[in-house]
Amino acid sequence: MPAFSGQTLELIKYAAELLSKARHAVVLTGAGLSTPSGIPDFRSEGTGLWSRDEPLEVASLTTFRTAPEQFFRWFQPLASQIFNARPNPGHITLAEWEAKGRIQAVMTQNIDMLHQKAGSRRVIELHGTLRTLSCTQCYRQQGYEAYLPAFIQNGDIPHCPDCDAILKPDVILFGEQLPQKAWFEAQREARTCDLMMVVGSSLEVLPVAGLPMQAIDRGAHLIIINNSITYLNVRADVVLRDDAARVLPAIGERI
Repeated sequence: MPAFSGQTLELIKYAAELLSKARHAVVLTGAGLSTPSGIPDFRSEGTGLWSRDEPLEVASLTTFRTAPEQFFRWFQPLASQIFNARPNPGHITLAEWEAKGRIQAVMTQNIDMLHQKAGSRRVIELHGTLRTLSCTQCYRQQGYEAYLPAFIQNGDIPHCPDCDAILKPDVILFGEQLPQKAWFEAQREARTCDLMMVVGSSLEVLPVAGLPMQAIDRGAHLIIINNSITYLNVRADVVLRDDAARVLPAIGERI
């Protein structure tokens, strides 16, 4: 087990106890879980994507509709990082917990597919996914395999094989609504779980940031694992301000 302070070890032990006693536990993950896999987050000072770019200028639905080349130019290096990333011990631990029945679902704000690569089966993708692209003209959906490698290597903008219109990655941009099915499913999990674990999310982006509040308002326990403070730290049973890729396996060892 990695070296932790005595206080952190006590919190890890308590988190393990809560998880072991839970009947219906769910996990909400954010960018902080994927940074150990080499994918930058959005808000960290100096390294976050939004410290270098204005989000509404590069990652909004308006930009995609009016200047798709600008979006794809910004997105190319990020897509390369996502395509080459591998799950870290945190992702693997969550997949193992699901296989053992300790957690019932992973709800994620991430689009990197690392949960699926790690073996998680029930992943609710709240901000969309890179697994598919949709035609902006005929709306037919295409798998990423035929387009992403050429885009990453050469910057080739993907076009629909049927009507030649531009394909949009099925990720949620600023100005878009969340995928309705995923959002309803996540709300149902938040309202029925007896424990929610927030991992690597600053809980700053609505409406997803409101899911833990829905859970604790109905009596669920709350565990937060995140390097920075969240608005719900004062309401959580356990707050671990540490690297999720270290903390999750440590909790698993204590169950």
